Amino acid sequence: MKNNQNLIALLGLFLLGLISCAAPAEAPKESLDMGKLKTEIQAMEDAFAAGEKAKDAAAVVAYYADDAVSHSRNEEPTVGKAAIQTRMQGRLDKDTSGNYNVYQVVDLFAEGNMALEIGSWTEHNADSTVKDKGHYMSYFEKRNGKYVCVRDMSVSTMPEKKEEMKKEN
Repeated sequence: MKNNQNLIALLGLFLLGLISCAAPAEAPKESLDMGKLKTEIQAMEDAFAAGEKAKDAAAVVAYYADDAVSHSRNEEPTVGKAAIQTRMQGRLDKDTSGNYNVYQVVDLFAEGNMALEIGSWTEHNADSTVKDKGHYMSYFEKRNGKYVCVRDMSVSTMPEKKEEMKKEN
């Protein structure tokens, strides 16, 4: 009988050991409301465009994280929010065209605290005709309860004009 009790106790300890070694249950993942997130990201894009139109570089870079890297058309990447603001202010100061940009969320992928946006942009002349257009990708992380862009990149889809190519060569 004592052997049976020892065997049962040993078996109990073995089972307890197995249970304690099992992988802990994953915490349930927070469900993302993609419609709400798309609205939030589009509002960020609209604020970016409004900042450009107002020639307010500080308003534009509210979009970015402090450690962001921006890959702009025809330039080397710009590293850091402060450098992005300096680059943006330089562009805004030189621009006397009256042109403005419109940004539109096309696709949005998100999981956890990360989101990837694929969007389209259109540059309009002051009379609202299209001057240029293209696509962009922005990678966001949720930091301190707010999404901020940590990487972005854009390209034009308009063909290069031959006169502009001749001037560059």
